[in-house]
Amino acid sequence: MTIYLHRGDLPDGLDLGASVAVDSETMGLRLGRDPLCVVQLSSGDGHAHLVQLDRSSYEAPNLKALMTNPDVLKIFHFGRFDIAMFALHLKVVAAPVYCTKIASKLARTYTDRHGLKDVTRELLGIDISKAQQSSDWGQTHLTPEQQAYAASDVLNLHALKKRLDVMLEREGRMDLARACFEFLPRRAQLDLAGWEDVDIFAHA
Repeated sequence: MTIYLHRGDLPDGLDLGASVAVDSETMGLRLGRDPLCVVQLSSGDGHAHLVQLDRSSYEAPNLKALMTNPDVLKIFHFGRFDIAMFALHLKVVAAPVYCTKIASKLARTYTDRHGLKDVTRELLGIDISKAQQSSDWGQTHLTPEQQAYAASDVLNLHALKKRLDVMLEREGRMDLARACFEFLPRRAQLDLAGWEDVDIFAHA
């Protein structure tokens, strides 16, 4: 595994292929309060690219172009949060997208454990550490431990997608999953508009 740390933006000319795993690190989990600090990506080749954003401007044209490229599938785990953060800070709507957490909830109905650590352990036999999850992602210099943690969140998403796609097809839920993925950027917009904790489809 190689981790590439980029300051401010992805380098010019970097080609991550037709599908890219994406995650982000923030100063917290509250939209509108906690800034976006790092975006990590992998093309599924065992390498990770970490973009440490300039929070004074969020000028990252190459990263933004990738997020909006209609020919590149963006693979997330709990994409709802990352997509909302990108819309808020980078001013882009990431699409098209795939979310391994949604796929897991639709395919793995025998469990309520759909966190990345649990899904990765069961489907791939890989244990990932979450020790750096609550560390300071706003500091100027990311520690080697932070970089390794950030990379681990994207390195396995292509393999997870492949396993989950088989399960979704087997259970006859792939079309439903695709509809959910297509709606996900809208769900993120609802979060940003104030309906983060409200199920607008509920009766009450």
